[in-house]
Amino acid sequence: MGQVHFEKKDGVATLTLDNPKARNAFDYEMTQELRRRWAEISKDGEIVCAIVTGAGEKAFCTGWDITSTASGESHKFSQGGRKNAPYSQITALQCRCWKPVITAVNGMCSGGGLHFVADGDIVIAAETATFFDTHCEVGLPAALEPAGLARKIPLDAVMRMMLLGSAERMNAARAREIGLIGEVVPGARLMERARELASIIARYSPTALARTKRATWRSLDHGLEEGLDVAHRELEAHYAGHPDTLEGPKAFLEKRKPRWAPYTGEE
Repeated sequence: MGQVHFEKKDGVATLTLDNPKARNAFDYEMTQELRRRWAEISKDGEIVCAIVTGAGEKAFCTGWDITSTASGESHKFSQGGRKNAPYSQITALQCRCWKPVITAVNGMCSGGGLHFVADGDIVIAAETATFFDTHCEVGLPAALEPAGLARKIPLDAVMRMMLLGSAERMNAARAREIGLIGEVVPGARLMERARELASIIARYSPTALARTKRATWRSLDHGLEEGLDVAHRELEAHYAGHPDTLEGPKAFLEKRKPRWAPYTGEE
């Protein structure tokens, strides 16, 4: 059985996927733990942003544990609607947690592990990271992963990944070239760099960060005009009286550190 390790420090939550026998694949228990953790992170006013990574150096996450699929146990999860499926409750975006998330890919990333990349706000990877999908190889359709990835990278790149499977693994350099990830670092520096980025984000207004993330992701569900309207509603809500709109400029003029209001997941 896999685990999700949780750590909270200096405004940053770190979730580490740990299932060494299955290359950090997630099982049902792990999906439920992730869902609970995202709800906790969303409501915790001391947390401003989060990091997601995998345990060890070889694998970040290889999706759903194949042993569950081979036994037929996991087949039932495909019934009852997408939002109720446990594999649709593993990322912050899926769980409507609007705090920024840095995805730190420490190794192999395949199958359902690609959700964390597709849904990450900032994605960095170790030089040794690889990206691929094996659904079709084992008789399963790749459906949700390519739908998410197609919003981020060229369609040809998505289809090559889905249709060629493990026969063609995308390396970190190529992933950065096409925009799947934003930065490549030596493996030994991956978490150090993730924490550097998180520490910068944690300095800023938690509510402004959350509303920025929500405006951006929700706008992608619409055409440009409707998307701009969706984004503008976040501005309206913020300027309707949120204290950070005055605290930020005052702190700047008074040359002091801002005293931001905590964000606890409210709309």
